Amino acid sequence: MKDVITAGVDGTPESLSAVLWAAREAQLRQARLRLLHAWVLLAPETRTRPPADRDQNYWPHRMMHDTAAEVRSRFPDLPVEMMLVPKEPLDALREAAEVSDLLVLGAQDLGPVSRYALSELGLKLVPRSDAPTVLVHARHEAAASGRDSAVLVGLSLHDPCASLLDFAFATASRRGTTLRVLHGRHLPSYAYNRGGGVEPAAAREAAADAHEELSAALGPWREKYPDLPVDDRVAMESPAPALVHHSADAELLIVGRRHRHRYRLPGPRIGRVVQSVVHRAPCPVAVVPHDMTPSRG
Repeated sequence: MKDVITAGVDGTPESLSAVLWAAREAQLRQARLRLLHAWVLLAPETRTRPPADRDQNYWPHRMMHDTAAEVRSRFPDLPVEMMLVPKEPLDALREAAEVSDLLVLGAQDLGPVSRYALSELGLKLVPRSDAPTVLVHARHEAAASGRDSAVLVGLSLHDPCASLLDFAFATASRRGTTLRVLHGRHLPSYAYNRGGGVEPAAAREAAADAHEELSAALGPWREKYPDLPVDDRVAMESPAPALVHHSADAELLIVGRRHRHRYRLPGPRIGRVVQSVVHRAPCPVAVVPHDMTPSRG
């Protein structure tokens, strides 16, 4: 555990929502919050800050201090660090992820129908980050008010899931909320008749088999977190729409990402399910690399 959560700062409403989300998470983890703004044309920082009329980084300094002041007004006891990095944002955030337990970014809000979009930077960063990355849009705080909270994790039973479940169970436990585990899969071919219709008995059998597999996968984690309420669900449909539907009352959606995308040409990719949920889910989305080393905390 590095005990550091890094939030990207760029002065947008989405960025501020991401910072406040990161601050709450840092408080829950008893970690430090690191605010990072990167721009390749930033002037080198000096030990003593020059007067405003000679400060080449005046506006970045003002943006960072205003953001930090907002955090301290809500989380007065939280340790906050500020970093101005004269690098391309992608490079700076990738390096920050290596020394952070969590990376938090804002996502562009496109309204209630289209939800929110992952920026070009986010599309490049998420598949390259070794740390879990959380994407937050500007409407998050307003949308979350009055909501019955739950942490939702999408689980594929065909991929490694230890790091994903480690992150999900620990997150729900820290928040004192229910963990909802959703497994989505297509109906098998035998569940369809010759006319293309679904055979109810076969569909029920397939769902029962999937639920049995899911319960077996969750067994060790339920033993590790005996007091955590766990709501395990199976949806016999494509995982992406199932996750979006079930995230309507979630405070956080957690999905996994295969690390092997890193080695594919023409470059790392975010994956279809991840890309779909980060564009359509109404809540913050955490993307967890599959082959992370599980935490011990």
